[in-house]
Amino acid sequence: MAASWRLGCDPRLLRYLVGFPGCRSVGLVKVALGWSVSRGAYWRWFHSTQWLRGDPIKILMPSLSPTMEEGNVVKWLKKEGEAVSAGDALCEIETDKAVVTLDASDDGILAKIVVEEGSKNIRLGSLIGLIVEEGEDWKHVEIPKDVGPPPPVSKPSEPRPSPEPQISIPVKKEHIPGTLRFRLSPAARNILEKHSLDASQGTATGPRGIFTKEDALRLVQLKQTGKITESRPTPAPAATPTAPSPLQTTAGPSYPRPMIPPVSTPGQPNAVGTFTEIPASNIRRVIAKRLTESKSTVPHAYATADCDLGAVLKVRQDLVKDDIKVSVNDFIIKAAAVTLKQMPDVNVSWDGEGPKQLPFIDISVAVATDKGLLTPIIKDAAAKGIQEIADSVKALSKKARDGKLLPEEYQGGSFSISNLGMFGIDEFTAVINPPQACILAVGRFRPVLKLTEDEEGNAKLQQRQLITVTMSSDSRVVDDELATRFLKSFKANLENPIRLA
Repeated sequence: MAASWRLGCDPRLLRYLVGFPGCRSVGLVKVALGWSVSRGAYWRWFHSTQWLRGDPIKILMPSLSPTMEEGNVVKWLKKEGEAVSAGDALCEIETDKAVVTLDASDDGILAKIVVEEGSKNIRLGSLIGLIVEEGEDWKHVEIPKDVGPPPPVSKPSEPRPSPEPQISIPVKKEHIPGTLRFRLSPAARNILEKHSLDASQGTATGPRGIFTKEDALRLVQLKQTGKITESRPTPAPAATPTAPSPLQTTAGPSYPRPMIPPVSTPGQPNAVGTFTEIPASNIRRVIAKRLTESKSTVPHAYATADCDLGAVLKVRQDLVKDDIKVSVNDFIIKAAAVTLKQMPDVNVSWDGEGPKQLPFIDISVAVATDKGLLTPIIKDAAAKGIQEIADSVKALSKKARDGKLLPEEYQGGSFSISNLGMFGIDEFTAVINPPQACILAVGRFRPVLKLTEDEEGNAKLQQRQLITVTMSSDSRVVDDELATRFLKSFKANLENPIRLA
């Protein structure tokens, strides 16, 4: 009926044309306007008219994270001409954090894939596909004129027209064949240039074969007395018609000078002294940007403490007997969450104007992936048990490595933990993840002999399993005294697992 309103024709005619029951007559159909037409002719008109063709539904590059500026189309999960329903997965989009599935918002047919899979650096809001309603001619859908295919965004190779500095390179090398090469002192270089002399016409007497000022003055004297009848060859006249005067001055000296290596060309063998550009993913670029902003805008302060893991390792062994597998890092996450609950002044963030105390305790756990470091979040970690935390960490780590994290699983967080103990690192310092105020860097636990006293007061050596933690804190909101008290409480909680219950 809605289509009949758009056409402005009799609903009975519309039912007849689309085959609805209630109008079974064959032959001529008389329209309200008074003219008649055969059913077959009207059916062809019905499908060829533009009146029934609504505007296609645009599929735009969405914003899937607060820091996302561009996206990559990893893979299309539907083909052109394939029917889709609301909620169906259309394609996979690589954001600055993970690979996220883009779902259809309407029913219809995927009529046109504007941006092919594998395309990179597609700006937000750019058209990537079109959907038409069922029954419409999807093969002849037209791309809207107001939104066309996005222009290529990343073409950093454009600012490569730097052949100008390379023009002077062959000019320099024309002087080198057949001449001796000397290391010149600055004073000698100036004298030689001023009097149009070549160091190869004299002898270097300086240490390590350096052509000194005195050697240059001797050449000047020989030239003035006429003993040097031929000056150094200068091909400057040949370069003067095509090169400006600044280029002529750089092409004057005959002795070699350091040259800037040419830019490497993708797809071609590298020349000597060049480098190879490695394409950076969206995740790598965002990580680099945020880390640079953090180190340049956040005043980092550091505090370190050693914690005894003897009690934690004993509890862990008891849990293994009950077939409950947890890691030391799970205890560290729980201890940090409990300490934040005890000290809410540390559970804060800085939004650019001032500190804000957070009502939730969500721990961001750093996970190393092939695409970069991601920080999935353990929600409400203080209220979770050790086993629940362990299950969450395993599930989120797998999703992070597979690139399947959802935005709500990595956005936010109030405190970060980065553990490099499994890589054999004793201790390190980590970079704060703004707007968070703190991050805890955890090293490996290692056996250490410590001098203790027994019940009778006798001194004895005991082996302890120690772990070193270093907290980086934002001095604007967590000063040194508060960070020290936090680490003291964290150490007490970790060394006494009964407090974590």
